[in-house]
Amino acid sequence: MPMPAPEHHPAATPMRRQEFEMLPVDARALLAELPVVHLAGILDDGTPVLRTVNSVVVDDWVAFHSAPRGEKTGLVGRQAVLCAEENVAMAPSTFFDAQKACPATTYYRSVQVAGVIEEITEPSQKARVLQALMEKLQPEGGHVPITADHPFYRGPVSGLLVAGIRLERIAGKAKLAQNRKPPEIAGLLTSLWRRGLPGDPRALEIIRAANPDVPTPPFLTAPAGTTLHAWLPATAAAEAAELLADEYWNAGAFSRDEIARAHAGGNPWVGARDGDGRLVASARAISDGGKLAWIYDVIVASAWRGRGLGQAVMTLILDHPAVRGARRVMLGTRDAQSLYARFGFVDRDSLPPRGFATTEMVLVRA
Repeated sequence: MPMPAPEHHPAATPMRRQEFEMLPVDARALLAELPVVHLAGILDDGTPVLRTVNSVVVDDWVAFHSAPRGEKTGLVGRQAVLCAEENVAMAPSTFFDAQKACPATTYYRSVQVAGVIEEITEPSQKARVLQALMEKLQPEGGHVPITADHPFYRGPVSGLLVAGIRLERIAGKAKLAQNRKPPEIAGLLTSLWRRGLPGDPRALEIIRAANPDVPTPPFLTAPAGTTLHAWLPATAAAEAAELLADEYWNAGAFSRDEIARAHAGGNPWVGARDGDGRLVASARAISDGGKLAWIYDVIVASAWRGRGLGQAVMTLILDHPAVRGARRVMLGTRDAQSLYARFGFVDRDSLPPRGFATTEMVLVRA
């Protein structure tokens, strides 16, 4: 017999700190994005079960698969809670106070779904869940798509347990400094940038997005009508490729897909957006953080040239935590020597040619 739903279920109870509460649509998006979830329930004999599973959001379900016999099978028909979380950044006490330990905190996003675990039995729906799992875990593809009637998959679709919880009671929490005063949050963003751990540029952009009324820190000051961004998601790579595809160093040499992959590869990448959210400037780098960094694909949309955006994105990429410590910074250009000279770059004629007419430039830091 399924356990009765409690009168006040945790996922339905109002959050104590309302400023941290996520909208249901945002909680659902986070749940779909996170790689694994934690599933907790109680078996018929009273044994508690806590397991980590791969899950997907399909239609109005969060679903997972399992062997047809096992502990998770014993949870079918019973109340359960499913949760997932993402640690965005740990802020040491020194970000806020020179002596006290109390201000140390972690910024994170989490989501919880509560309800009865139900078995999904309709073959085509089971196949859709399994295919969605493959798309999440193996986005590069390389397999025959899963359908209920394909001879490869009729047996597995029939034999596997596919189950889920309906997304009727979903709650999300985003603790991203919303409880702090705007000047404190601006200071936090600056501290993350100066600390420069691998995830800090992304963390500061997530925290900044959660606090849109915070004053812009000096290092993100941008020309009027634009905003500078210290980190860009892989989903913006196609926008960068569109800006860059016809530039002389890419045209005929690299496809839009290749340019997009270069930007989505996890290297330092900064940019600027206009008031409508369009990417209008971009710069990326490859750096070892100590000896050498290369600046690539510096671009400003034609309609925005002459307004200081090129200088703004160059200042930001040179100050990026992965670039600022490099002794030598290199780049190649055919027509923007005057821009780069403002930052201390000088010609380096001894390098071999690159296949098109450019001037190699180098910045040597003391």
